[in-house]
Amino acid sequence: MNVKYWVMVPALSLGIALPLHAENLPAFNLTIKDGRYSPEQVEIPAGQKIKLVIKNDGPGPEEFESSDLNREKLIQDGKTAEVTIGPLNPGTYKFIGEFHPKTAQGQIVAK
Repeated sequence: MNVKYWVMVPALSLGIALPLHAENLPAFNLTIKDGRYSPEQVEIPAGQKIKLVIKNDGPGPEEFESSDLNREKLIQDGKTAEVTIGPLNPGTYKFIGEFHPKTAQGQIVAK
């Protein structure tokens, strides 16, 4: 029983500490509206973890998806979601809106 306690305490501590740490990350805003991202290009510092704040102005839900970043996040109409990415090497990383892949396209540029 003591072993379970010593395993659970650090796990719970990490669960509490990680969200607090994520709030301190630099935030970069992105909006999806009418099947298009704005801005279509977001520049971020290379080598640093950041928070991408994505607002869905609709209509309908959208899924932020990036195979380059290994991230996907469903965002309901009228809602905002956060996606933590990085640290990234310098380069360009593409993303799409899965429900509007022909028009909802963009890129993260790490410099």
